[in-house]
Amino acid sequence: MRLTQLRSFHAVASAGGFTKAAEQLHVSQPTITTQVRSLEDSYRVELFHRYGRSVRPTELGERLLQISRQIFSLEAEARQLLADEGELRSGHLRIAAVGPYHVTKMLALYNRRYPGITVSVSTGNSQDVLERLLDYRADVGVLAQFSRDRRFVAIPYSEHPIVLLVPAGHRFAKRRSLRTAELAGEPLIMREQGSTTRKAFEAALKAAKVEPKIVMEIGSREIIREAVVQGIGLAAVSEVEFVPGPGLHAVKLGDTEARTYAHVVCLGERRDMRMVRSFLEVIAEA
Repeated sequence: MRLTQLRSFHAVASAGGFTKAAEQLHVSQPTITTQVRSLEDSYRVELFHRYGRSVRPTELGERLLQISRQIFSLEAEARQLLADEGELRSGHLRIAAVGPYHVTKMLALYNRRYPGITVSVSTGNSQDVLERLLDYRADVGVLAQFSRDRRFVAIPYSEHPIVLLVPAGHRFAKRRSLRTAELAGEPLIMREQGSTTRKAFEAALKAAKVEPKIVMEIGSREIIREAVVQGIGLAAVSEVEFVPGPGLHAVKLGDTEARTYAHVVCLGERRDMRMVRSFLEVIAEA
């Protein structure tokens, strides 16, 4: 197998077609087609399902794509190291995060230190973030919770108390804080199962011996916010996620230490990669 064949395969699989891959590599489409076909013929395998002008990797193709991502990620790192003579003057840092709230401050800090680095951010749940790190689609992850895993390095970044979203007309709206036990019988809007905020809030309710009256489960923070404004129920959010607005108040839970956290995570094997290390250093100094 020649590297040019693998590069052509990687470009087609990433771009979703031979034409786009040819444009990315600045070669003709027949060249790309020939390289991929030679790779398939050499090993008597099928790497793509072809649907007219579009293609999709086969199961084997998906597995090969995971490997090629690692190879070309390392190649890009090597090129960057030589081109910049050890200084971070350019490059691309890919961050996967569970939401915008924790990562925004990190981005500002990093941009001030390394203005020449392009940063892209993708969002998803915790599992999405970890999968992106594992298959080299992201360099750094930002998670609200992290379970110990030897494959990863996790650095605690910040912690935030949980507050209760209350509509303007509610009897709690004019209060600064309340006891968790006062939520007995109150209609509650919950985040989806697995949410860090939900876990912390449910633990606080259990400690106060309150059986939650759940009226809705919603995965979107924005929809939860609107549902509270409409008077459907109350909702717990991390304080850092609360954005003041008409018809909405945040009330503290005065008798609980329920909190959410932010962790910066990377693959252990990539901790000393120059781009990753630069981000971890900025966060450690914050």
